[in-house]
Parts: sequence; C-alpha cells; structure tokens
Amino acid sequence: MDNLGNLLDGFANVVTPMNLLIALLGVTIGTAVGVLPGIGPAMTVALLLPVTYGMEPTQAFIMFAGIFYGGMYGGSTTSILLNTPGESSSVVTAIEGNKMAKAGRAAQALATAAIGSFVAGTIATLLLVLVTPPMVQFAISLGAPDYLALMLLSFVAVTAVLGASRVRGFASLLLGLVIGTVGIDAVSGQQRLTLGIPQLADGIDVVVVAVGIFAVGEALWIAAHLRRRAAEVIPVGRPWMGRQDWKRSWKPWLRGTAYGFPFGALPAGGAEIPTFLSYATEKKLTKHPEEFGRGAIEGVAGPEAANNASAAGTLVPMLAIGLPTNATAAVMLAAFQQYGIQPGPLLFERESALVWTLIASLFVGNLLLLVLNLPLAPAWARLLRIPRPYLYAGILFFASMGAYAVNAQPFDLFLLLTLGLLGFGMRRFGLPILPLIVGVILGPRAELQGRRALQLSGGELHGLIGGWVSWTIYATVLVVLLWPVLGRFVVRGVRERLVTG
Repeated sequence: MDNLGNLLDGFANVVTPMNLLIALLGVTIGTAVGVLPGIGPAMTVALLLPVTYGMEPTQAFIMFAGIFYGGMYGGSTTSILLNTPGESSSVVTAIEGNKMAKAGRAAQALATAAIGSFVAGTIATLLLVLVTPPMVQFAISLGAPDYLALMLLSFVAVTAVLGASRVRGFASLLLGLVIGTVGIDAVSGQQRLTLGIPQLADGIDVVVVAVGIFAVGEALWIAAHLRRRAAEVIPVGRPWMGRQDWKRSWKPWLRGTAYGFPFGALPAGGAEIPTFLSYATEKKLTKHPEEFGRGAIEGVAGPEAANNASAAGTLVPMLAIGLPTNATAAVMLAAFQQYGIQPGPLLFERESALVWTLIASLFVGNLLLLVLNLPLAPAWARLLRIPRPYLYAGILFFASMGAYAVNAQPFDLFLLLTLGLLGFGMRRFGLPILPLIVGVILGPRAELQGRRALQLSGGELHGLIGGWVSWTIYATVLVVLLWPVLGRFVVRGVRERLVTG
C-alpha cells in the first residue's frame, strides 16, 4: 500500500502542465529518432544529456523515459515501411512487418505494433512497480563483495553473451575500463593515464564519452556509407485493425509481454532474445502457418510486445541495483551521476519522489505514444525522406555544442572527435558499443567496491568473496565463461553415444 501511495504521488507530480508538456516532448523526440534508421534512443539520450543541465532532475528523467519508450515504438515504423530496423530489437518485426506492408497491409502492421506496444508497456510498468521494491530490499542486504560480484557478472554478461565474438566484446570492455580509470586516483591521489594533460585530471566526463561514441561515431560511420538518394518508403494509410486482426493479435501481445519483461531485467538480457523467442512461439502456435514468411500479423504483434516489455524490465536492475542491461539504460545511469544521484538500493529512500515520478511518467508516456502513433503514422513515415547529409550534419552540430557545454572547455571538442574516431573504428571492426559504455560507468564503481572489500578483510583476497550471493554469482560467471568448452564436450559425448549406440 505504501508503494501504491508513492505511485499516486508520482502521478500527481507528472500531471502538472509543464511535466506533461515535457513528457509529450520526450515521446515525440523518441518516436522521431526511433523512426530514423541508425539513430536510436541511446544516442538521443546521450545527445540530450548536456541540454538538460538546466532542468530539474525530475523533468529531465521524465523526458529521458519518454525518449526511451518512444524509441522502442518508432523502431517498428522503420522496420515495417523500409525493412531497415532502427534498433537491433526491431529486426524480428521487419521479417513479417515489411511483407505485410508490401501486401498492402502497412496500416494493420503499424496498428498492431502500436497497440501491442501500449499493452505490453502498461503491463510491464505495473510489473516494474511490483518487482522493484522487493529487489531494493534484497539489494540493501548486500555487502561490498556482493556488489563487486554483481558488477563482474555485468561485465561478463555484456561481453560474453551479447555480440558475435567474445574476444571483440572483451576488447570493447577493456577500452571502457581504460577510459574509466583516467584521472586522479581517489585513494592515492596519483594521476592515472592523464599524459600530463591538466584537463584530464578530473577524468573524462561520461557525457562526452557517450556523445562521442554514439553520436559522432555513428555519424562518421554513416558518412562513410552514405547514400545520396533517399530510401523508397511504402505509402501508409490511416492505421486500423479489423475484428480478425484483433482476434489474432491479443494473445501474441500477452505472450510477448511474458517473454520481454523478465529478459529485460536480466544482465545482458536485452530485447533481442525475447523478440526472437516470441516470433518462434507465434510461428509454432499460429493457426495460419502458411502466412509466416509472407506477412503474418502475429509475427509483428508478439515481437513488438516483447520489445517494449523488455524496456520496462531494464529499469528494474538500473533503479534497484544500479546495473544497466542495455545501452540506453547505461546512458540514463550516466544521467543520474550527472545530477549527483547514485542509483542503487538507497535511491528509493533518498530520491523517492524522483523515482516514483519517473515510474508514473512511464504510464503517461505510454498513453501519449498510443495517441501519437496511431493517427500520425503517415507523418512519421515522411521523416524517412530527410536527406542523410542534413540529418547527420545536425547531429554533429548538437553533439559538439553538447560536449562543449559540459565544462565549457575547447579541449572537450578535441576529446569528442577522438572518441568519435574510436566509435567509428569500433563499428568498422565489429566491436560492440555497450561493453565500452558499461566499462566506463561501472569500472570505477567496481574498483571502489573491490577496495572496500579488501579494506574490510585487511587486504586478504578471501574478502572479495562474501556470502552465498557472491558464491552463486561467481559460479554463474564461470559457467558463462566455460560454456563454449563445456558445450563442445557435451555435443561430442552425445555424438559418440549415437555412433556407438
């Protein structure tokens, strides 16, 4: 009941005229950038971090939450109309959605994506309200060794589970950890990796890193592969659904939600796995198997619901423990640090009004997105006709202004370009971005928790292993790291049994 009262107080804060306007602005920007291929919510939140310096923290996070949900909505439009997913989590939507559009059912595909996203987002946000407080109580009982183990699990998960190559994932994580150690050591007072440059003594601001890697790196990468001609977009009518479409969509919406939320809450769970699982499930359960591969509405409804449910799931570990499970959550974690707020188990106690207002804004933003997406789908489709040179020139301009606004130092512009070139190189050689961002943000915190654990044990290494929580986490880490080797032995043993049998 206390949580319900806090949520009602959060709604009271959100429904003021100014906060509603900020929520509307956030979901509009989020949808717009989700529609544009190559520009995701993570990059948009990174770009807007410097812009929100003058805003109240509550208003800034209302906007960020709207961008987060809106980016998930908008990615489906690109997938359906252009067969070009704006986000990796929208890849599955493109399989059936674009086929529906080419068959003249673009309106129905967009409608089931928008309504399914609303249903899944609402249910998942309710689950967020129910699940997060108990997780906070659990997190309060953890000590420094347990937090160190959790952060090591996050490092391993984003490198070994996500992406096609573990080596590239760990290389990206190492780059992030190196960037995170730049500056003066808080314990010894020694300068680390500053190269004698005074501006690096305070470290590299996370905002500059995020904007450089996401925005500048992406803009340079697109410029290297620029198409002069705008892509062909399938025309859209007014989105609507018939009775048969509703009948075939509501069960996939619920099943997609059931897949998306728990995967979003897991370290490195993300939205990719549940969207593929949802698609596979709908393909197996459908009464119209002949339509799959030719434009089945279930193949759009289920994955889109899973995609948006996972977005709410990612906020559970971010708010309760301070662990990001995707790139957007990592940038939002940086936003908390920008305002001097430490995410984790004490966040609900110290910043109760901020957290519950943020959660309430998810409900409001979800409703605003439904109102925006259904009637304005043709307008969003027109955004796809913006020439890429104009679009990315604008991104570079705002990125430079934002990075300069952090400390008002010209050196930050040089740093921004250097990080942008690093982001370009990472894309060129297939290094994932998320491990680097997680390394920059969680690296210093993992170092702090490790030092605390060693101080409590008098410098003994056994102090890094606490109670059953850390033992369980380290066992999980070992399984994740050794699974490729163990899997080969298991497969080899099964083959030998089949041959001998």
